[in-house]
Formats: sequence, structure tokens, C-alpha cells
Amino acid sequence: MGDMSSKPQGGDQNATGQDRGSAKEAVEATPQRVPGEPAPRPVVRPLKRPARHGSHVPPLGVHPTSDGGIDVAVLASHATAVDLCLIDVDASGEFHERRVELEGPVYGVWHAHVPDIAAGQRYGFRAYGRWDPKAGLRHNPAKLLVDPYARGLVGDVTYAPEVLGSPPDPDDDVLRADPYGPPDGRDSIAHVPHGVVVGPLSPAPPQSRPRVPWADTVIYEAHVRGLTLLNEQIPEELRGTYAGLAHPATIEHLTSLGVTTLELLPIHASTAEARLATQGRTNYWGYNTLGFFAPNSAYATRSARERGAEAVLDEVRGMVHLLHAAGIEVVLDVVYNHTCEGGDDALHISWRGLDNPVYYLHDGASPAALADVTGTGNSLDFRRPRVIQMALDSLRYWATTIGVDGFRFDLAVTLARGSFGFDPDHPFLVALQTDPVLSRLKLVAEPWDIGPGGWQTGQFPPPLAEWNDRFRDAVRGFWLDAPKHGSHGEPMQGLRDLATRLAGSADLFGPGDPPLVRGPVASVNYVTAHDGFTLADLVAYEHKRNTANGEDNRDGTDNNLSWNHGLEGHTPAGDDATTEPWEAIVPLRQRSQRNLLAMLLLGAGTPMITAGDESGRSQGGNNNAYVQDNEISWMPWKLDTAGEELLATTRFLTKLRREHPALRADSFFLGAPRPHESEPDLLWFSEDGAPMDVAAWDTPGRRVLQMLRPGPGDEDAHVLLVINGGLSDVVVTLPALPGPAADGADRAPAERWDRVWDSAWDLPEPPDDEERRCDATTTLDALSVQVFLAAPGR
Repeated sequence: MGDMSSKPQGGDQNATGQDRGSAKEAVEATPQRVPGEPAPRPVVRPLKRPARHGSHVPPLGVHPTSDGGIDVAVLASHATAVDLCLIDVDASGEFHERRVELEGPVYGVWHAHVPDIAAGQRYGFRAYGRWDPKAGLRHNPAKLLVDPYARGLVGDVTYAPEVLGSPPDPDDDVLRADPYGPPDGRDSIAHVPHGVVVGPLSPAPPQSRPRVPWADTVIYEAHVRGLTLLNEQIPEELRGTYAGLAHPATIEHLTSLGVTTLELLPIHASTAEARLATQGRTNYWGYNTLGFFAPNSAYATRSARERGAEAVLDEVRGMVHLLHAAGIEVVLDVVYNHTCEGGDDALHISWRGLDNPVYYLHDGASPAALADVTGTGNSLDFRRPRVIQMALDSLRYWATTIGVDGFRFDLAVTLARGSFGFDPDHPFLVALQTDPVLSRLKLVAEPWDIGPGGWQTGQFPPPLAEWNDRFRDAVRGFWLDAPKHGSHGEPMQGLRDLATRLAGSADLFGPGDPPLVRGPVASVNYVTAHDGFTLADLVAYEHKRNTANGEDNRDGTDNNLSWNHGLEGHTPAGDDATTEPWEAIVPLRQRSQRNLLAMLLLGAGTPMITAGDESGRSQGGNNNAYVQDNEISWMPWKLDTAGEELLATTRFLTKLRREHPALRADSFFLGAPRPHESEPDLLWFSEDGAPMDVAAWDTPGRRVLQMLRPGPGDEDAHVLLVINGGLSDVVVTLPALPGPAADGADRAPAERWDRVWDSAWDLPEPPDDEERRCDATTTLDALSVQVFLAAPGR
């Protein structure tokens, strides 16, 4: 970008005035920085003659070689020179630096082979070139830069002026640079993380993957630290760590819950935003990535951290291996849409100093400014092949070397933005579909960002699945928002939308060429997630309680579709809990939680449970607990009676799903007989047992529905869901039992409907005064669900 020819006089010399020589000579000749001495004003080194394009260029990053050295390569296509900085720490904690002048550039990549470098060596880069922020160029060699490909990191960002590219405003409470100011000459070596050379790692054994079919998948979204920190069954030194996640106590909970796939909130290295750091807060969720190849060492055990980056990696790999041995897949929530560097006025610690015009999406104006479609201050530019390469290299590394089974892509629309907005044929998405490693994994898109045309649910190509926010809103709307309005005499709607979501959301995921190929499994159904109310808070709060986040309750959504059932907040402790109106409200809240879980776990699609919802975890009404690394966010393991009962119900519903193929649809329902079958694969009935026709679907205020899913095989049970979303009890006539599943099949007829579950039950078994069998009719309590089975010969 622009003229790159401006350079100091002196021919082919480095910044210390020494002639350029070999990499080894450069290491020996470059003087160490004197501790405490101010860094010189940034300089522009002479632009070297580019290396021959036929020469060997190693893969990006730092990789040990068989001769005891390392190959190093880094992208800095607009730089005039790049140094590899080898860092040592003396006994007093002072940093000493040796610099290696890299060769290049070859297609924008600077590289070298450096002998005699052992695993554990700290390193970083310094990039030389024009400082012209108005043109998007921000080279400042006073700033040590983190390798975007570092597989190990040590240290964290210290929020001081040294981590900014230009001087900050001294009167600003938050550390912010002048986005178009002069370069800051203070050395950042003591204020930024350092890369760590990691020895060769053998690939994870592919045969160890559980490879759970999508139709059988039950996802559990959890935070590494928050899931186990309070679990007293786990040794204290393992709580809140990767090792604690793979402890037998954690695995037993997951397997007893029926979880097949553990989705972890980000475990890539991350750091807090400047605003949070100046408030003494942290980004607990980790959606502020510092490195796409290095794991977050804060989640490793103390002993692993003390032994170094390789031990941290070993702990992560060991966690994955032990979960695989238990039959549990590991999916990582990954954040390739932006980095921790923030806006033009924020951090200068890696990508910004190496190749700002290539890595970051700019608005195309003059002066240059970042385009932000993520709400974080910056967006990575997925129009650039090198950005796509970085994401794909990271994904393959985590899949092949660490062994994870898939990825959930945060704000995935950003990853598929071309020159004209979202592109379902974007090169990144094409790569995910065709890559021989990645295309065989579980890939899930969060199908939106905050940019123009940012909502794209249903528009991603196979094999990607997608978070289905329409499922979330339909279920919450039918069971919570509509009854809230109905209790005030207002009309209640939502039956049609709920039915569409329970049937797999074919309106969203069915279109394509050819149509219907994605199936209902492409819909990742959820009622809650890490952001938003928990399940218990959905039924207890109508207004968020986020004051603890330090943003005057302005953060977090106001569109919760929740219902407090008459009183705001959770039940008071002690005797007050048994008084009116709590005595009436609490059972209704518990039933509402069971209703929501039933929709999630018995609907067609791929269910995702948020950690703690199975036992009633509350965040006290906080619906944006991203800064709460405390008991607001942590998983409670000591349960009261209500928590134990809800846990038993969740286990029962996942078991029901697991045991009955009719509840695990792999393809969209046709509503008609399939080839060689005599019965439709999905039938809808009204409360009088008659099939739903157009007039029935269009009846205003209808709140009762029966959904019949015949067993797909000759020995498989039929499943009937009976839903009463009204505010009064209702008598429902059950539909006639289906006939044989296939033409001419020798199948015993189903004899009766057996009621196996009722959301009015506190536990997944009938009270003493109720029977399971229902011959013709059943009575549903207000706002309740019943599940019936009919099997051949039963």
C-alpha cells in the first residue's frame, strides 16, 4: 500500500549498523538490550532484495528441525524487515533479547533456519516498515509481536502504554491510543506474552474418535473452568482445569446425562479487553483471542504450567483422549472473526504490527479505519487468502494434533463475508466442505454477526450445522412469553411456529440444490446458551440483573421472552418459600423448566444443553455473565431437592431420546408414507383426536396439539407428544394407533398408548394415584406435556 521506498542511508545494514550476515552470525552479533534502557525511536530498515521465489519457505510459525534448530516463518507482506527475537529471562526476571534478521519476503513471508534452539525457548517478532496509520500501515519495531502461529504462550498482556502502537491520552481512564498519532517508542517486551518453541508433537490417533452420528448427538455447552471448580468429588488441584474436565467424576456426570458431545467455550489463548482490565475485571468466557494455536494455559493445572508450554499441551491432549475413551466427542468454540487487539486505538501486540492491511477488514476510506462487523472493534478480513489460511491451519492443527472432533464458529457470517457481503460459496466455506480432514468433523456455525445482512440462519452449506435461534424463540415464546400475556387476558399465539421447530425447521434448513439434503440434524436446537438467561432464570425473571457487570445494566439483551410466573426473582429462603403466592408459583416454574427441556430433547434436530440447566443453575438474573469468574457462573454441584428432581427428569428425557429412533430423525419428515411404508412419517392431531387440517392450523388461539412420530422400523415404538399450552386443564382424545410400518410386514399391532412421562410430575414417574395406561383419553394439566409410547405387542 503506497510508496515503500523511503529508507535511511547506509546500504544493506541493520538498525545497529552491522552488515547483514547469516542467521547464526546475526544471533551472535546483535547486542542484548540493556534492562531498563529506553527503546530507540522506531526506524524503517532498508527494503531488502526479495528472496528467490524458488527458495524453500518453511510453513508459518516456528517448528523444530531434526538438527536441533528451528525453521521460522511469519507473514509481514508490507514490512521492510522482520527480526526474530529470542528472549531469555535472568534470575532477577529481566528479559534479554537476541535478534535474528529473517530472510525474505517470499510472497510476503519472512523466514530463516536458526540452529541450536531448544524447545522452551521464548520468542517474538519485531517488524520494520512505514508508520502511516492513515494508509493502514502500523510498523513499530519498539513493539514485540506475538507469533500468530505460536503453539505455546507464556505471560499475559500488561495494560500499560507500552502495549499501544502510539502514545495514549494521559487524561483517558481507559488505555487508548491516538489512532493516527506518531509511533510510541517504548519497548513492550515486558508487557506482552512471549511465544514458546514447542517440540514436535505426534498426531492424535484418528481411530480414537467416537464419531457419534449427528442423529444420536446430544451437545453439552460448558466452560472448562466453571464446570468443575466447585465439584468436591474432584481433587482440589484439578478443579477448573483440563485435567478436571476429564476426571471420572465429570465423565460420570456427562455419560449419565446422555451427553455425546462436549462443546467447550473458547480454550484458545485470550486476554481481557482494556476496558475490563482497567476495571480489574476479566473476560471469563474467553471470546477475545490472543492466539489461534496456543491453548489457554490458565485452564491447565499448576504443575503443568510450571513445567511449561509442552506440558500444557499434553494436558489438553490427555483431556481429549480420556473423553474419547468414555465415548464423548470434544467440540471447540472458536473465534476466528476478530482478535484481542481491538479497534484502531487499542492493542499493538501481534497481527496489527505484522500486517495490519492484510489481517484486518478496513472500510476502504481515507484515512484508513477498521470495519467492525463483530462489535469488538475489529474483524479479520476473510477476503484475504492468508487470513483463510491461518484459520484453516489452526483448525487442522487442533483436529489432527490435539484430536478434537469439531468446531463451533463464533459469528460465522464474518468468516464468509466477501466483497459484497455474506457468500454461501465463500472460499472458507468451500474449504470446510472439501478438506479431507475438516469435512469429516462436526462443524457448527453461529449464523449471524452485527454487520449488514448479518442474520443468515439456514444459509450455510452442508456439512455445517447451525445454531437455530428460531427454535429458541419459538419454544420460549410458546411456553413463556405467550402465557405471560395470556395471564393478563391477551391472545396467545405460537402453535404453528412451535410445530415447525419440533419437526426439524425444514423451512430454514430444507432449501437447497437438491432440497432437503441437510436434514433436521443441521438445526442445533437450544433454549439457552452461555449468553442469556439460564433455564432457571428464564422462569424467574422478566428483566435482566446485570449491574454486577459494571455497565449500569446496559449490557445484555432485553428480548428474553421469559416469564417470572407472577413474581420477579427466585424463591426466598426459609419459611417464606412455603407461603402464598410462592407456594403456587414454584411448582409452575418447575413445570415450565420441564416443558422447555422436553421440547429441546424430544424435538427433531440436534439438542444442545447449557451446563447447569439440567439441575436448575441460576445466575441471579444476569443474562450476560461474561465477566463473572465467580459463583454467578460456576456450576453448582450441591443440589437441593428441586435440582435433583430436574436432573432426574433430564436424564430420563435423554434416555427416552436414545432408546427410541422415532425421536432421532436423520431426514426431514414428509408427512406422507415413504417408499415401501404404509403410514406417514409424521402426523398431527387436534385435542379431539382428529387430524389437523388447514382450518385447525388457522384457528386463532389454538394451544393444544398432538405430534405422532411412528417408529421407523418394524420393532420400533411409536412416540406421541401431547402438548397443552393453555392456561386451563384439557381432556384430549388420543389418536388411533398406527398400523404396520411397512407393506406386507409381519408386525404385531400396537395394543395401547402408554403414558411414560408427564411434565406435571416432579420426578419421571407417575405419582401413586396415577396410572400410565390411557385407552382413549387423557387429561393434561395447564401448561404441560405428556409423552406416550406404543410398541408392537405391547
